[in-house]
Amino acid sequence: MFLIVNLGLVKTLYLLEFNKKANVSVFFHKIHTFHKMKYTLESGSKKFHCPNCDKKTYVRYIDTSTNQYIDYEFGRCDRESRCQYHNKPNFGIGLKMRQYTQRPIQKKEVVYFNFEVFKVTLQSERYVSNVFIQNLSKNVLYPFKISDLNTVISIYRLGTVVNGYRAGGTTFPFIDINQNVRAIQVKQFDENNHTIGTDFLHSIIEKHYKGNNKDLPKWLKEYINQDKRISCLFGEHLLSKYPNNPIALVEAPKTAIYGTLYFGFPEESESNMIWLAVYNKSSFSFDKLKVLKGRDVFVFPDLSNNKQTYNEWQQKALNYESQLSNTRFIFSDILERYANNEQKERGLDLADFLIIQDWSRYRLCEKCEKSEA
Repeated sequence: MFLIVNLGLVKTLYLLEFNKKANVSVFFHKIHTFHKMKYTLESGSKKFHCPNCDKKTYVRYIDTSTNQYIDYEFGRCDRESRCQYHNKPNFGIGLKMRQYTQRPIQKKEVVYFNFEVFKVTLQSERYVSNVFIQNLSKNVLYPFKISDLNTVISIYRLGTVVNGYRAGGTTFPFIDINQNVRAIQVKQFDENNHTIGTDFLHSIIEKHYKGNNKDLPKWLKEYINQDKRISCLFGEHLLSKYPNNPIALVEAPKTAIYGTLYFGFPEESESNMIWLAVYNKSSFSFDKLKVLKGRDVFVFPDLSNNKQTYNEWQQKALNYESQLSNTRFIFSDILERYANNEQKERGLDLADFLIIQDWSRYRLCEKCEKSEA
């Protein structure tokens, strides 16, 4: 939106001030005063997501003559010491003028996880100790084919921890679109594939070194000395390989793995979804999701009381769509419609409902649809 100078106001001020040989500064002062009266920061406690840092600490400017918001980019972030975003709707002489006074965050350079250490988790002999994978092959109600498990391990680069207090745990690497390893989550599971422990590989390694009174490796010191490590989506590295497939977005990596095993791999058909995960509820952020620009994104939020997660993510998505051209977030409320109150209170997710069903029926339906086409 361009700010249009009120020519009537300029003419009036000119006649009043210049005809009286007033000081030129008075003329400009009156224009500036009019501007301050016309646009002001909204009062009250209502906050939006900041376009710079994505925190819900953003106050928008309103047009006092209509009491309506002006363009979303005009506002101020309350995180003045960290974000410093303040974009004023500046007003000056001329027919059309818009100026910015944004002071961007000074972002540190991203430090990636050591790739050689990451490769160790992928050693093939380790998978016999991987509780999660072994459960999927023989302990779940409907065990999966070994070939499908090998494929899902390969495309998501799942690995195994074999030593220490997280032995038997599965590594879920967060690899960005440029194939850089941002973080590696470690999860331990019981015989029903319910999570019993959560950690990060860098923390496990750090504890090992400190417990043995050894100095941390240089890469690890640099890695842990950054504010944000889980700075991409789980499965994001698949986006460049499959540019035309739709996206399925969930909260946890485990759910993304189940979704892939039940609904098929992206390499089999361009209609098959790429299953991605944000990590947790608060990670449904613009900074992570902007990589999905131009894609159709089907979102499956975890259950929560009063649809809290569903509503929060949907509200954010409306904002993100306005900033990402040709991007659609399509929300599925199937869990909300069919789950009972106890399941909602427990915060169950799509994986909890899929794993008690026969995966082959989903694949059979998929093959039927392809043959009919």
